[in-house]
Amino acid sequence: MEKVRYEKRNRIGYVTLNRPEVLNALDDKINKELWSVWNDFDKDDSLDVAILTGAGKAFCSGADLKTFIPKWEKANMLDIRRNVPSGIGGGITRGQHRIFKPIIAAVNGHAIGGGFELALACDIRIASEKAKFGVFEVRYGLHQGDGGIVRLVAIAGLATALELSLTGREVTAEEAYRLQLVNRIVPHENLMATAEQYATMIIGNSQQAIRSAKETILDVVGRTLADALKLETINAYSSLGDFSEARERLAQFYARGKNAEKA
Repeated sequence: MEKVRYEKRNRIGYVTLNRPEVLNALDDKINKELWSVWNDFDKDDSLDVAILTGAGKAFCSGADLKTFIPKWEKANMLDIRRNVPSGIGGGITRGQHRIFKPIIAAVNGHAIGGGFELALACDIRIASEKAKFGVFEVRYGLHQGDGGIVRLVAIAGLATALELSLTGREVTAEEAYRLQLVNRIVPHENLMATAEQYATMIIGNSQQAIRSAKETILDVVGRTLADALKLETINAYSSLGDFSEARERLAQFYARGKNAEKA
């Protein structure tokens, strides 16, 4: 691949946007490569978690407007409808958004425009102290179209979604944390190590339970309380399967407890 680096180590898929000369802007080529990456990650049984980051000083500066605007300025409604099944970032914003393996964003720098949408599409966001965020699309006659509004409302609430989307202002990592847009802020040099720590914690859990939990969280959004409670119960108990993994993990837990008592 030319514009995406994809490595596999210790059950982690490392996905790096690799267009540093244009701050990892997304064009058709990088989106196509990312689609293949996410499809492989989803199907590869040797991988449990992915970490997404950017090469150079930016996470992602959004859509490459030099190619994006010419592509869509003469588009018709049929072209737009054909675009619906496949969002930016290889589809994790829309199209491959129901990959139930966790995806961690290691936000190493600017995540603006579509890059902000891409970060919001990840399940956990770890930000470098150098990270910046913003709905910069509105500065150029556009607004979010790849899940940015939907996820901004869901993650940070209506007031924050309105303020950031209407002002188009830049948000520092510290403010992003206060607004619950990111889960952690760390020194820049500790970014990948922290993302790997989160990945390791996830890998240490039951993957069957993890994937069912992510699926359930995505499915309960927007449902009535009664429907959401019913769905959670069905998914939780059906994910146990024949209870063999639960029995094995409980046996290990009890064995550790007995060993601790003897010590």
